[in-house]
Amino acid sequence: MAILLSVTGFDPSRWWQALHEAAPERRIVVDASEAGGEPIDYAVVWKQPPGLLATLPELKAIFSLGAGVDHILADRQLPAVPIVRIVADDLKERMSEYVVWRVLDHFRRGRAYRQQQAQKIWHERMQPAAREITVGIMGLGVLGIDAAAKLQVLGFRVSGWSRGEKRVDGVETFAGSAGLGPFLAASDILVVLLPLTADTRGIIGEDLLARLKRDTPLGGPVLVNAGRGGLQDETAILAALDEDRLMEASLDVFNVEPLPAESRLWSHPKVFVTPHAAALSDPDALAPIIMRQIAAHERGELLDNVVDRQAGY
Repeated sequence: MAILLSVTGFDPSRWWQALHEAAPERRIVVDASEAGGEPIDYAVVWKQPPGLLATLPELKAIFSLGAGVDHILADRQLPAVPIVRIVADDLKERMSEYVVWRVLDHFRRGRAYRQQQAQKIWHERMQPAAREITVGIMGLGVLGIDAAAKLQVLGFRVSGWSRGEKRVDGVETFAGSAGLGPFLAASDILVVLLPLTADTRGIIGEDLLARLKRDTPLGGPVLVNAGRGGLQDETAILAALDEDRLMEASLDVFNVEPLPAESRLWSHPKVFVTPHAAALSDPDALAPIIMRQIAAHERGELLDNVVDRQAGY
């Protein structure tokens, strides 16, 4: 049995080494031709070439190297085998760190104070208490629930929106199209952690931004998107920032990555850009989880965190 490691956009050597160290008895190849006729039973992928997985007749399961799976589902020739998404404490904790960092930076006037420092201005700004701020989290999966818990520890009010009804301790929850308007109208800082699906593509657009709470203790609504670039209409976000309908934004993901040099998001004074770095997939932390799942599957056990293809996550 061989395992195919197929990635696009970065050097796979660290992943190969981590997978090998996690299960040295397994043969791991980065090109199907390297298997030498040995069947490839599992594929570990990130943006694999379209059609590649359909050429593997013995394939039993596909593992994503990240929390999202839209990069896999974009392949219209996928074989009918389980797709497994990564769920790991390391990934969850990294995302929560990013969310807390960006929420606190906006909340504690980070942009304004950086501007004052550059101009050598000594001026204390009015600061609301965390209990006066509602952070609305769109997407109450594993990542959203963990971020909500950590924000609550800091004293923020937290609300959450998801496609279906969910209950989360200490979080006021909203669901579906009926719940979206009230959720947005109550959010001072909107954090988006949704998966990218046919239903969520472009959801951060003119309509959503127009429904955000206007009169916030911060002076206007704030957007943080660490989900997927395809969720956002960047033209609509820029227009909302230009027209002061959106006070600030932190964006980690974009429609085109790397973000093109000509994009106005790079230089917009109200935008904080990070290069899809909110929750990096650490091979040393995640490879053992993948290899344990493969070993369990070989013993006849069910796979964890299998993707619902119809839902898209």
